[in-house]
Amino acid sequence: QVQLVESGGGLVQPGGSLRLSCAASGRIFSIYDMSWYRRAPGKERELVAGITSGGRTDYAGSVKGRFTISRDNAKNTVYLQMNRLEPEDTAVYYCAADSGRGVPNFWGQGTQVTVSS
Repeated sequence: QVQLVESGGGLVQPGGSLRLSCAASGRIFSIYDMSWYRRAPGKERELVAGITSGGRTDYAGSVKGRFTISRDNAKNTVYLQMNRLEPEDTAVYYCAADSGRGVPNFWGQGTQVTVSS
């Protein structure tokens, strides 16, 4: 069992930056593929960024070049650095872990990101 706790959300003006963190419990964090998803009001949940256990990253087209996902296995933490934020990035952001099934099987509780002037 893995528990994921997100932090770092908040209110930011357009063009600003935020860094989300996701702290994971467990001793085998390094073998999990990790990802960030988001759900905006009235929209489906979407994959924002992912990082494999080997460090390979992937991004949704809408955030490529603005967001960066990274992980620190020594701290059992995955990060999402979000720059040049836009109102369309407003959503609840969720951290997720995949233990090898190919789809996430552990989820955090979510953290709200609001981009507004």
